[in-house]
Amino acid sequence: MRETYSIRPNTSAIDMDAIAQRLQRLIAQARLPVVEPGTHYGLPAFKVGGKAFVTVKNNDTIVLSLPIDRKEQLMEMAPRIYFQTDHYVGWPSLPLRITAIGDEELQQRLIEAWRYRAPKKLLVAFGLL
Repeated sequence: MRETYSIRPNTSAIDMDAIAQRLQRLIAQARLPVVEPGTHYGLPAFKVGGKAFVTVKNNDTIVLSLPIDRKEQLMEMAPRIYFQTDHYVGWPSLPLRITAIGDEELQQRLIEAWRYRAPKKLLVAFGLL
């Protein structure tokens, strides 16, 4: 008996690209300055001052850089969206379910993450500090 295999496109890559495009659109709409697309640990990310403020982890999850106290607030406020795994305990990184969050809230979190990671000189230059 001969086995046949079907070749399926890598849907994860397509989904991750769509997530990155959504993030890029929201970043542009928020007019966040000096944002560089790039990678963080080999994953698609957006950076400010050379530091990632959001990373696309997989086709379900992105990770934001946020202060630990803010991370705790968000997980308590909306556990359906924001969560934590053992890997992120004690670190200023917050995973979230990308399909569970609307554009308006996601854009606010992107702004928070950008401000958290932006160098002070940049915040001062744009009148944000």
